[in-house]
Amino acid sequence: MIAYLTAGDPSAKATPELVAALERGGTDLIELGVPFSDPIADGPIIQQAGDRALRGGMTLLKVLDIAAEIRKTSEIPLLLFTYLNPALRYGFERLARDAKAAGIDGCLLTDVSVEEAGQYVKVMRDAELDTVFLAAPTSTDERLELIARYSSGFVYLVSRTGITGVRQSIADSAGPLIERMRAHTKLPIAMGFGISTPEHVGQLAGKVDAVVIGSAVVRQIEKDASQLEYFMRELHRPLEQVEIS
Repeated sequence: MIAYLTAGDPSAKATPELVAALERGGTDLIELGVPFSDPIADGPIIQQAGDRALRGGMTLLKVLDIAAEIRKTSEIPLLLFTYLNPALRYGFERLARDAKAAGIDGCLLTDVSVEEAGQYVKVMRDAELDTVFLAAPTSTDERLELIARYSSGFVYLVSRTGITGVRQSIADSAGPLIERMRAHTKLPIAMGFGISTPEHVGQLAGKVDAVVIGSAVVRQIEKDASQLEYFMRELHRPLEQVEIS
């Protein structure tokens, strides 16, 4: 179970507490989202969370400070989830150094072109940080091969084309994409974008190695953060049934 949350929403102080609630609820890995002013892959729920965090003064440097704070009490894997522009502005070498020092385990740049990612990957790998890339239903086999080559930790499959967001059902394109990606890598495969209910999790359990819950988590935080642990326990329940069987 992988959960995304926007660092700094509703506040920097609250973020480590929200991570702790997600971990108690059964989350195995946290995507720590860096709020960005032009989040082209994010739907309205995460866009609004990013806007709130930015208005609260959140920056990439402060997100790394939050990661260091989380590390004082938890060893849960942390994946820095951001866009290319903030990483370029910060500097790849500096980002790799500071992220490693803060306890980050890997990085996912949502809009980096895998065909041009060689230097970025080298810098991250030299710092012993994993690099995670996105594969979509529209990805060619050539691109899937590149994604497999440059990914470490796991590969992130996008269940549908378009932006993130809560959906009523899993797209029909999800199954064929999983099969195509399996032909290119032995890395664990995670699937996200639109996964928002226990039923969705149950449909994917056993077909992928991890499911990613993003917008639904962010929406729950906005609605009632005090129920976040319970909310995650309900999402996690179908995975427990697979483990038992």
